[in-house]
Amino acid sequence: MDELIAAAKKEGQLTTIALPHDWCGYGGVIEGFKAKYGIAVNELNPDAGSGDEIEAIKANKGNTGPQAPDVIDVGLSFGPSAKAEGLLQPYKVSTWDTIPDAAKDAEGYWYGDYYGVLSFLVNTDIVKTVPKDWPDLLADDLANSVALAGDPRVANQAIQGVFAAGLSGDKGDVAKAGEEGLKFFAELNKKGNFVPVIGKSASLAQGSTPVIIAWDYNALSWRDILKGNPAAEVVVPKTGVVAGVYVQAISAYAPHPNAAKLWMEYLYSDEGQLGWLKGYCHPIRFDDLAKNGKIPVDLLAKLPPAESYAKAIFPTVEQQNASKEVISKQWDTVVGAEVAK
Repeated sequence: MDELIAAAKKEGQLTTIALPHDWCGYGGVIEGFKAKYGIAVNELNPDAGSGDEIEAIKANKGNTGPQAPDVIDVGLSFGPSAKAEGLLQPYKVSTWDTIPDAAKDAEGYWYGDYYGVLSFLVNTDIVKTVPKDWPDLLADDLANSVALAGDPRVANQAIQGVFAAGLSGDKGDVAKAGEEGLKFFAELNKKGNFVPVIGKSASLAQGSTPVIIAWDYNALSWRDILKGNPAAEVVVPKTGVVAGVYVQAISAYAPHPNAAKLWMEYLYSDEGQLGWLKGYCHPIRFDDLAKNGKIPVDLLAKLPPAESYAKAIFPTVEQQNASKEVISKQWDTVVGAEVAK
């Protein structure tokens, strides 16, 4: 570690991409890393989606300047595909053995970082009958109300939102969830309930998207930021409860490879993992931390009740890839709603 820290400090900078400060507690995590190691963090395009991150690596293969990302944080399905394209370099952090085997590439090209479930964030000042499940989003009183937290053609959060709706509609048939999800959103759009913009805490507060489909950790974080103005409620739906694992990786073309490795060491340390949990994300080493009594009780108390997660389904990489292909490629033809950024 001493050698890695020295090499990273010599590089002097880390370039990240797609890390909004209110996503997963990343604001605090980034500040923690900077304070601990004194390395500057150059933050690119905080609102980018997983597909945008991959394109940023491709576009900057020969570029060692500030536009080339060193590290990425992407949806699970993007890890294996980026490895196959030769866009990643392997690195195994010192806590490697405590990361579940199912959530990491055996060679160290990508590794799970945290997970959450799709939920509804509801502005209860506007929406009086709070939706409890996916079919409720079709209610007459939700006209021009429901938004995804991303573009389902490129953003993993939005793709998984469509997938979850489909899983609810087809009673849990993963193979058909992509197609069913598209049908659901086509109906939602035709009815006039779907709002074709990327939902964020600001649009929820303004009332332009009173219901946002987002990962629970984003929804809970946005609820906290709003501080009751407006009042907001986070609902884990009764059916179609989809858990999504995100993964970390280092770009094969990282201009600051040692800073990138040090960043990974920090993220997978107890300190980094608890930083994500403070942002309502279940860190990948959650079971290991819990077993060793390292999770503060007050932190556990802020999370939704465990029974909300009991029905959660963790789609495999293959299942995610199949649904991503269907949803991202057929959104325009089936749903026909151009999601504005």
